[in-house]
Amino acid sequence: MPDREGAPPRAWQRMLSGRRLDLLDPSPLDIEIGDIAHGLARVARWNGQTFGDHAFSVAQHSLLVEEIFSAIFVRASAAECLAALLHDAAEYVIGDMISPFKSVVGGGYKEVERRLQRAVHIRFGLPSEAAEATRKAIKRADQIAAYFEATELAGFSVTEAVRYFGRPRGIAAGRFDFTPRPVRSVEKAFLKRFEGIEALRAKSL
Repeated sequence: MPDREGAPPRAWQRMLSGRRLDLLDPSPLDIEIGDIAHGLARVARWNGQTFGDHAFSVAQHSLLVEEIFSAIFVRASAAECLAALLHDAAEYVIGDMISPFKSVVGGGYKEVERRLQRAVHIRFGLPSEAAEATRKAIKRADQIAAYFEATELAGFSVTEAVRYFGRPRGIAAGRFDFTPRPVRSVEKAFLKRFEGIEALRAKSL
């Protein structure tokens, strides 16, 4: 629907929780984990170009990244595990854009993504910007997940996957389940993992 003449452009998204999230100036108060889980479970990775009866969702990817992160960095804190789980949380409202298209779109998309990610972190008691070591560790887990998804689900050859994502070392695909799962199942699993990490954080206080 077009904006009223003279009115500022609409930049908010109405969430099923009833929140209205301003995409250009997001408030942490308008972010709910239920909305994140619901949205991410319905956003397809790889633009939906994956094998299986269901899309491999960003929620399932997020669970995979956190699982890989926890397996590699066994001494990671609960807060760092939460940052790994939420590393793509902004995509619950802006969707998942494949890297080649992100590079074409440029800075505008990335800035919106950064603002949303900072708001998500603040909402759940994380630093607005993760420490550099944590960011690098999460990025490594993300790249490993992308390699496995590419070769197991998205039709990439090993040579292609190595070129774009690097070769995973010290961790094998066989320990993870890449079966694309139904939306409701993934949404519940994401919420369950979030609650489990939050319980661990509470114990550490």
